[in-house]
Amino acid sequence: MRRHAPAVHRLAAGMVGPGAADDVVQEVFIAVHRALRGFRGDAQFSTWLHRITLNACHKALAARQTLPFGDVPEPAAPHSPVRAGEQAALRDALHAALAALPADQREAVTLRELGGLEYAEIAVLTGAELGTVKSRINRGRAALRAWLSGAGVKP
Repeated sequence: MRRHAPAVHRLAAGMVGPGAADDVVQEVFIAVHRALRGFRGDAQFSTWLHRITLNACHKALAARQTLPFGDVPEPAAPHSPVRAGEQAALRDALHAALAALPADQREAVTLRELGGLEYAEIAVLTGAELGTVKSRINRGRAALRAWLSGAGVKP
């Protein structure tokens, strides 16, 4: 858990937002604990873990659709008000930009940029062709760039 929790949290934060990521991480490790005996080793452990994480993210996103208060922004950290405010604004903008992407692009970009997975690993994990994964990531990055530029976020 100590080894994989940061990567699981990054992936979850990219998919469901930083405020809901902790709950998703908890669900992921509960699911891993329950299913670990059934892990056959047909795939790498990290690939299996990413799939469980994606399933938990999709479940959290589906549950959020039924709640009227699903898009409550995460409060800023209390330590440095200026820095925390800047980080919170940037995090909120990035979360909103990711949320604006189609689900398949958001998933591919999040796995690549936040999960650090290679294109081939993403293809195996999502069941998409390698070219499709590359296309989704390219389109997703372009859409993120356009959305963030339109929101006034500078690189």
